[in-house]
Amino acid sequence: MNPAELSMILMAVAAGAMMPIQAGVNSTLALQTHSSLMAAMVSFVVGSIALVVIVLAMRLPMPGVGALKAAPWWSWTGGLLGAFFVAASVILVPKLGAATMMATFLAGQLTASVVLDHFGWATFPQHDLSLGRVAGVLLLFAGVFLIRRY
Repeated sequence: MNPAELSMILMAVAAGAMMPIQAGVNSTLALQTHSSLMAAMVSFVVGSIALVVIVLAMRLPMPGVGALKAAPWWSWTGGLLGAFFVAASVILVPKLGAATMMATFLAGQLTASVVLDHFGWATFPQHDLSLGRVAGVLLLFAGVFLIRRY
């Protein structure tokens, strides 16, 4: 593994580790605001402000209107999908706990991922569905069962 690949893997591990932390932080905010959706919105506003500061600091060029219009309609749904994820995590973490919630999210993510890969949707490279991939997803669901039970 070259250093670039290692840094990407470490970034992915760090991002994954932050997901349950984010859910806990947002759940704590929901207790203070008395609303899971308000906590999710505050989370998105703070994140958006951080991204604006980073984009401005990096002096990234603004895309032209033509480039934005040329984007497929579904490419505009990322924020909606993220909002659903954040809101769901705020609602679920106090009910399921971090481990069950994250295991279930992971099983759902991998299920969607093998489908996306199989069809090559949303610019993902195509990887045929295989018995090994199906077994991997089924093992993740078995893991959800074990984590929830014990």
